[in-house]
Amino acid sequence: MTITDYQAKYYAYELTIRHAGGVDSLSQSLFDASVDLNPHQINAALFALNNPLSQGVVLADEVGLGKTIEAGLVISQYWAERRRKLLIICPASLRRQWAQELSDKFNLPSQILDAKTWKNLQKEGVYNPLAEKRVIIMSYHYAARLEEQLLVEPWDLVVIDEAHKLRNAHRTSNRMGQLLRRALVGRKKLLLTATPLQNSLMELYGLSTLIDEQLFGDERSFRQSYIQGHSSVAELKSRLKGFVHRTLRRDVLEYVRYTQRQTLTVPFTPTAQEEDLYNGISALLERDESYALPRNQRHLTGLILRKLLASSSHAVLNTLETILKRLEALKENTQSDIDVVATLVDDDDLEQEYLEEIDEPEANDMYIDFELLEDEINEIRLYIGKARAIETDSKATALLTALNQGFEKMEAMGAPRKVIIFTESKRTQEYLSRFLSANGYQDKIVTFSGSNNHPQATEVYQRWLAENKDSDKISGSPQIDRRTALIDHFKHHAEVMIATEAAAEGVNLQFCSLLINYDLPWNPQRVEQRIGRCHRYGQKFDVVVINFLNNSNQADQRVLELLTEKFHLFDGVFGASDEVLGSIESGVDFEKRIQAIYETCRKPEDIDAAFKQLQQELEADINEKMKETRQILLENFDEDIHDLLKLRLDAAEQRLDKVGRWFWALTQHELQRLAAFNEANHSFELKASIPQVPSGLYQLHKRGSAQQPDNELAHAHRYRLSAPLGEWVVQQAISRELPPAELLFDYSSHTAKVSVIENLVGKSGVLRMQKFSIESLERSEDYLLFAAMDQQGNTIPAEVAQKLMQLPAYERQASQQINRIAEPTASETALERILESERNQVEKSVNDRNLSFFEQEVNKLDAWADDLKEGLEASIKELDKQIKEVRREAKIAVTLEEKLALQKQQKNLESQRNKSRRELFDKQDEVDGRREELIESLEGKLNKKTTVETLFTVQWSVK
Repeated sequence: MTITDYQAKYYAYELTIRHAGGVDSLSQSLFDASVDLNPHQINAALFALNNPLSQGVVLADEVGLGKTIEAGLVISQYWAERRRKLLIICPASLRRQWAQELSDKFNLPSQILDAKTWKNLQKEGVYNPLAEKRVIIMSYHYAARLEEQLLVEPWDLVVIDEAHKLRNAHRTSNRMGQLLRRALVGRKKLLLTATPLQNSLMELYGLSTLIDEQLFGDERSFRQSYIQGHSSVAELKSRLKGFVHRTLRRDVLEYVRYTQRQTLTVPFTPTAQEEDLYNGISALLERDESYALPRNQRHLTGLILRKLLASSSHAVLNTLETILKRLEALKENTQSDIDVVATLVDDDDLEQEYLEEIDEPEANDMYIDFELLEDEINEIRLYIGKARAIETDSKATALLTALNQGFEKMEAMGAPRKVIIFTESKRTQEYLSRFLSANGYQDKIVTFSGSNNHPQATEVYQRWLAENKDSDKISGSPQIDRRTALIDHFKHHAEVMIATEAAAEGVNLQFCSLLINYDLPWNPQRVEQRIGRCHRYGQKFDVVVINFLNNSNQADQRVLELLTEKFHLFDGVFGASDEVLGSIESGVDFEKRIQAIYETCRKPEDIDAAFKQLQQELEADINEKMKETRQILLENFDEDIHDLLKLRLDAAEQRLDKVGRWFWALTQHELQRLAAFNEANHSFELKASIPQVPSGLYQLHKRGSAQQPDNELAHAHRYRLSAPLGEWVVQQAISRELPPAELLFDYSSHTAKVSVIENLVGKSGVLRMQKFSIESLERSEDYLLFAAMDQQGNTIPAEVAQKLMQLPAYERQASQQINRIAEPTASETALERILESERNQVEKSVNDRNLSFFEQEVNKLDAWADDLKEGLEASIKELDKQIKEVRREAKIAVTLEEKLALQKQQKNLESQRNKSRRELFDKQDEVDGRREELIESLEGKLNKKTTVETLFTVQWSVK
């Protein structure tokens, strides 16, 4: 479509103006994101962006609905608005996943910060790594260490993932919660959790204090109102509605297709040699005192050793050799620098969470019984010899059966012949790669670990770099690019991926629907995380999960039963429930519970009783009454959710269709002399040189993650609004000075019928466009205003003028009338009158909306003040009640001693009551003063600053 410089300027402003709310405010983020358009995610993001006076919200959608996408949309919007002081705090295991998601789905740069990275950046001359123009990502533990540094940074937004880990932040004993509360006070926060309420209503209070300490009164008043008192659940729900947003999976089944999970169990029986090794090491682990297991890490080392023992003889062999080195060092020097747990975690690519469990270093002055030490050294050497002697691995043989059964299922479903095999040990991974290569899978295997620096991975990576040279797929981060290269290789070339726990985070494998747990973690959260790599949004087939069953091990069998029957991990549509997973505060602690059963229970009946006890404790944690309360409080916030989601989706699709058309037309106009365009697939070859912009093939970014580019466009740059070329194109149009001109709009060339434009065919007139900007509530918003008239002086509605600007058009030589437009004329005065009226309407609308936000905050402050006052009044009433009871008892007391004691008790209670009354008056003054301060602060934010910029004036005619 042919457009003019004037329309190009209009489109460029439409694409970049700052909207105050609604789907329009997310249009740039949605257009640029590589995600499918899901209305519940748009709805959640808009909730988070709604009230600029709010200190933050909790997004509490059920598991599997994409809270990361919701947060990504919010972060993208902040980034688009140049508010780029953004921080993500999450569990250490999710840091890479966040970095990958931001890069892949939102084209946002990020920096994972830990102690090592911080030091390296400072060595490179980066004085303050927190000031980098990237989204900063860090773990809970590291964020808590940086309290003072975080406090001074002017964060625009802080996202806290898995926020339920901080639901006891109100307690002074909760060190991490207290540190993060202080470090992030006054900053806007976005909390993400599927389980905001697990066991107590106080957890909701704890989360609220992270966001804003004025959401409820103090801890005492909350307990009195909602736990001990008579305040209704409906009242609490009403207050939660202001800062908690929750969508249920059943609400979105119309938009999101979920596949099923199916499970297969493959039994195996260990050989006599394997049983002998297992029993010997088990005996070592059950011993009360042992130099083999460092005293300060005894349980943790035992836990790791037992899990590696269940993995393979190859995994346990390396562990035994590490222990032997430590024992030999003790024999030589009476001390050892070998940190067994850290070495095992590093060598075997185990979960990093184990490192957080390490206690203080072992004391070097411990007494050593050298005779006992020598016995243990010989014992470990014996086990090493036994491990090396094992030639047949019974579970590896069972793996061949599992693969055959799994691939038969894939063939029956029509699913790709792909399988991911998870193991907890890098040594087992290396062994399985050799074993499968020797049994029919040579050249069909790719391995994935935390480092991904082994020769095969490097070869795949180098080939991937060559294939994707000059494409946007290369992020520039070797760690991220190696992961991407291996996943691409698995998707397009390999059949089998053998992965350590490193692949249980930050890896999306929707193209694979067969998963084998070669080693089954005892931590249900980790099992669910593994399955979630395949069983996630975008999966087209049922996911088949295969587990192994050791026929000789009663405890192994009960672990599998527990994960299957109690946690429902392997069957159904959704897998583990939020309630069940949320009941496990720490995965490592849960593993230690199971380890204790292995170590203390010898007989099958003892093992059975211990697991029954564990299940009973879990059931006690999953309180049915609290489950009912959770449903009442956190479900059905919006009764018309289905209608609301439909409206959101329709509005988003309409807006994004416009954005796509405007961006493509603008690009063709601005690059018409610099690029060759292919209209059929919305691609172009950039031939000319533009600063900081690579030349080559570009394709317009298509929404949705499922769309694959054509083969010839596989290495094309993805052309987005936020890409350097997109920003250059928009800036060219915006910065161009436009003198008055005459435009001829060609309705006859327009493909669609537009009734309001038909009425203008053969007519002419004048049109002016302005940008009206308003700054208030610490944010800016822009409005594009149109004033248009025909030659008879009749006003053309603004929406008709907008439609007119979207027709094919040509620029004519400016007429004398337009050249004289700077002179005051009747039409000039009329245009300004129209624009002034539009500005007044906009201001009224903004004032009404801001007043609504202001009233929400004032109501919140009033409720907070009432909470505190009512809490003190309730305490006084309780003391009055106790005083009356003591008086009554004193009257009927038989002995003088009893009367004196009761009068003394009465005096103490009256003293407490008088103190509480004084405290109430003081507190009322304090609360009222604090409320007034906050209201003054809010009023200051309401002050508006407006600017007006006339963008162009044209004379128009329509043919």
